[in-house]
Amino acid sequence: MCSVCSAEAEDLTDPRPTSIHNLTDKALLILEGALKTFAASGYAAASMDRIAAAAGVSKPTLYSYFQDKEGLFKALVCQFILEKPHAALEESLLLQAPLRDSLKYLASTLLDDTAGKQPQFTFIRLVIGESERFPDLARTFLEQAHKPALEKLTYLFTHHPDANAVDPEVSARIFGGSIIHYMITQEILHGRDIVPMERDRFINGLVDVLVK
Repeated sequence: MCSVCSAEAEDLTDPRPTSIHNLTDKALLILEGALKTFAASGYAAASMDRIAAAAGVSKPTLYSYFQDKEGLFKALVCQFILEKPHAALEESLLLQAPLRDSLKYLASTLLDDTAGKQPQFTFIRLVIGESERFPDLARTFLEQAHKPALEKLTYLFTHHPDANAVDPEVSARIFGGSIIHYMITQEILHGRDIVPMERDRFINGLVDVLVK
């Protein structure tokens, strides 16, 4: 578990969950209200009053679960991470299959998991939109969500017996960055009819570029 997730769990009132994995229904309701408020008003204008109203809880209840807006944002990062199929990045399993098969499986799993999930896209828009005024929020997202995935991909390109990458980290960034670009253009920017590309064609072409 990331350090932010484990630290945030300590901010919740009793019965206190041991991790972000088992937040109470009310805490999850608060996070849903926070995401809606952040998306509608921006991080700066999203007051705890507005978040409490969106979540349908009292302000004292809100503060009993989360100390401040930053704590809410960090909890949203943790929720974003937990909704990702990180089991698909289990290095030991991916090293056993041919690299071509592992990369196709990974790309398919990541794209299938995010297809049509508007809350995740809303959160990404929020992070990008607020990154100039609140760089620490963007850094938290990169540190806890993007960096671990990049490190696991780099490990795969470094240690897989089929890999012949001159620079494994560059290969990892090409693979991960291409998937992110595909999701942004097709889903977040609503570009399926402007820059369309069929998912399997994209995956097969990407793997062909990286595995000779």
